[in-house]
Amino acid sequence: MKIVFFGDSITDAGRNSTHYMPNYKYGYGYVFLLKAMLSKKYPLKYDVVNVGIGGNRIVDLLARIKRDVWNEEPDIISILVGVNDVWHELQNKNGVEIDRFEKYYRDIIEETKKRLPNCKLIMLEPFVLEGEATKEKFEGFLEVKKYAKVVRKLAEEYEISFVELQEEFDRLAEIYGTKPLLWDGVHPDVFGATVIADKWFEVFEEKLV
Repeated sequence: MKIVFFGDSITDAGRNSTHYMPNYKYGYGYVFLLKAMLSKKYPLKYDVVNVGIGGNRIVDLLARIKRDVWNEEPDIISILVGVNDVWHELQNKNGVEIDRFEKYYRDIIEETKKRLPNCKLIMLEPFVLEGEATKEKFEGFLEVKKYAKVVRKLAEEYEISFVELQEEFDRLAEIYGTKPLLWDGVHPDVFGATVIADKWFEVFEEKLV
């Protein structure tokens, strides 16, 4: 069975990056950890494909979904997107407004269901903490939580498995601080990547196995 992980830099995590591990297709983030977890629990059962691309917004995912996802004919598609739709707006006025975010995410879901009717989806909650990249405009970055509500709403509407993340990041940040989790407020360190992988695996085993 094939699982395609679709998203931005949090999913990408340096996959095939010559400055990290040349031609390493899983990256060094939560997808790598999940490949290890799946391999241990279900040896050789799941083929993992990472198609995350740094900087992607929902519009970018929609634009490339045929090439990078549908053409793979996956059994499961995992999607994490949302922070750049806010970040790009704060940075250079090139974000995606929340109503358009919902529209394009809905298009991804509906078109995927038409083209791959037997494919299961799993949607991850976008998240943010205060850090080096976010602290200057943190009030603006808190809009990510509104986008997270949209993702949850769509998951409920279409009966898609949903991975909650923000509450766990907030809880752990109170204990350990934000930097060990998301080193700049957006991108996970190993601790943060482990949080994502653990939460994903819980939902996967409960809903999709």
